Amino acid sequence: MAVPRRVLVAITGASGAVYGLRLLQALGSAPGIEPHLVVSDAGWLTLRHELGMGPDALSPLVHTLHDAAHIGAGPASGSFRCQSMVVAPCSMRTLAAIAHGLSDNLITRAADVMLKERRRLVLMARETPLHLGHLRNMVSVTEMGAIVCPPMPAFYLKPQTVDDIVSASVARVLDLLDVPHILSSRWAGLHAASETV
Repeated sequence: MAVPRRVLVAITGASGAVYGLRLLQALGSAPGIEPHLVVSDAGWLTLRHELGMGPDALSPLVHTLHDAAHIGAGPASGSFRCQSMVVAPCSMRTLAAIAHGLSDNLITRAADVMLKERRRLVLMARETPLHLGHLRNMVSVTEMGAIVCPPMPAFYLKPQTVDDIVSASVARVLDLLDVPHILSSRWAGLHAASETV
């Protein structure tokens, strides 16, 4: 029997909780994936404000919903075979903690584990404009092996709805995790694009 690939999703307090939700939905429908979830206190505030969702709504989408305060949970150890982690969205507070190795909750500890074990860590950083401290933290985590992947609208795909915009950003993250999906179309070149207009 094939062992499922564990993917840990973290939702923090930055605006854009829908990115985490859409990612969980996509991972849940992907074969051979075991999604895990951890949400910061600020992440729960944002989930409730932006989507009207709490733990009861998200628990059915994941194998395990971890408590962010439970620093002794499985993802806090490198021996917990979690192949990849995505922080979606990633607040600047969480980015800073990861950049400086401050493992003060399960999210930042699990991210630290990903880095030390040389596993895939993707940060959907959400803030604008950016000051120098934000930019330096992005450089730091990139130098340590993380991928900073801000959710950027792909207008060349001609999105028609907000859902299209969200799905395109999540699709890029799934590509980084090597998870197959049909969330968004792929660029086939300008000639092919002009034929569909």
